[in-house]
Amino acid sequence: MKSRQDRLIAIAMITPSLILLAVFVYGFIGQTLYVSMSDWGRQAALALDPDISFIGLDNFRELFTGLLDVRFRQDLVNMLAFSVLFVAGCLLMGLVLATLLEQGIRGEGFFRTVFLFPMSLSFIVTGTIWRWMLQPRGGVNVLPTLVGLPRIEFAWLTSRDQVWQWNWQDVPQILGILAAVTCLVLAARWWLTGGRTKAVVAGVLAAAALVWTFTVAVRIEVLPFPEYHGFNLALIGIVVAAVWQMSGYTMALFLAGLRGIPDELREAARVDGCSWWQMYRYVELPLLKPIIWSAVIILGHIALKAFDLVFVMAGPDNAATSVPAISMYLTTFRGNQFGKGAAIAVVLLVLVSLLIIPYLVSTFRSRGEA
Repeated sequence: MKSRQDRLIAIAMITPSLILLAVFVYGFIGQTLYVSMSDWGRQAALALDPDISFIGLDNFRELFTGLLDVRFRQDLVNMLAFSVLFVAGCLLMGLVLATLLEQGIRGEGFFRTVFLFPMSLSFIVTGTIWRWMLQPRGGVNVLPTLVGLPRIEFAWLTSRDQVWQWNWQDVPQILGILAAVTCLVLAARWWLTGGRTKAVVAGVLAAAALVWTFTVAVRIEVLPFPEYHGFNLALIGIVVAAVWQMSGYTMALFLAGLRGIPDELREAARVDGCSWWQMYRYVELPLLKPIIWSAVIILGHIALKAFDLVFVMAGPDNAATSVPAISMYLTTFRGNQFGKGAAIAVVLLVLVSLLIIPYLVSTFRSRGEA
C-alpha cells in the first residue's frame, strides 16, 4: 500500500513532464489548429504584427476543392500509395527473412547483422545512397551490362508516367463505399462472435451508406471539371529505398515472434499431420498477428510523415514524388502561407491519429480484460 508521501513524491516527479508536454506538444497542436483556421499568409505574412482573421474551414476547403491546390491532392494520393507499398513491402521482406533465419542456418548472426544494418542509418543517409544508385546513367540501371544485357532505361525518380488513374470527382462515392464495406465487415465480425445487436446496427449503417453513395454522393460536385490522379511510377524508387531501410526492423520483430512460439504447438501440429504450409498458415501466422499489427502501426505512421527520404532523393520541387509533408514545407516556409501550411499539418495529424488511436484503444481494452 503506497503512503500519502509516496503519492506526493510521484506527482512531484511527473508534474514537470506533464507541463512540458502540455506546452510543447498539445499547446503547439492547439496553436497549429488555430493558425489553420486563419488567413495568416494572405497579406503581409512576415509583418511584425500581421493582420490575422478567423476564416473557419476555408483553408481545408481550398486544399480539397480549390482549383490551385491540385498538387496537394496528388500528394495525398502519392502518400497513400507510398504507405501501402512501403508497409506491404516491409512486412513481406521481414517475414521472408525471419522465416529463413528461423530455420537455424549457418552464419545466422552475420546475416542478422547485415539485414539490421540499414536500420541504423538515417533516412538522409539512405536517401543519399539510393539517389546515387537510381541515377539514370549509373547504379541499378547499368547492372545488367555486367552480364552482357542491355541497360535499364527506367527513370526511377523522374518518371512522369501514372497508372491506376481515377477521377477526384469520385471521392464522395469512394468514401461512401469504404464506409459501407467497413460497416459490413464489422457486422459480420460481431454476428459471428455473438454481438447480434451491434451487428444489426452496423448492417443498418452499411445500408444507409450505400443509399447515400448512390443517391446523394453522385450529385456532389467536388470540382467543376474532371481531375485525374494516379500512382506515379517515380515513387517506386522511393519505396525501394524505404523498404531496404526498414525491412530489417520487421525481420527482427517476426524472428522474435517465431522464436517465442512454443515447440509443443509445432510438435502437436506435426502429430496431427500438418504439412509445412498448414503449420505456417494455421499455427505460426495467427500467433504473429499482434506483431503484424504493431508493425503496421509503426511503419504506417512513418510512411504518413515521410519527408526527409523524399526530400533527399528527389528534391522538394519534384511533383511526381511529392508528399503532403513536402507541400507543407513549401507552402509554409517558401510560400509564407502559414494558414494553409498549418491546414496541411492538421490533415497529416488527423491521418496519423486515424491509424494510431484505434490501435491504442484496442491495446488498452485488451489490457483491461487481462
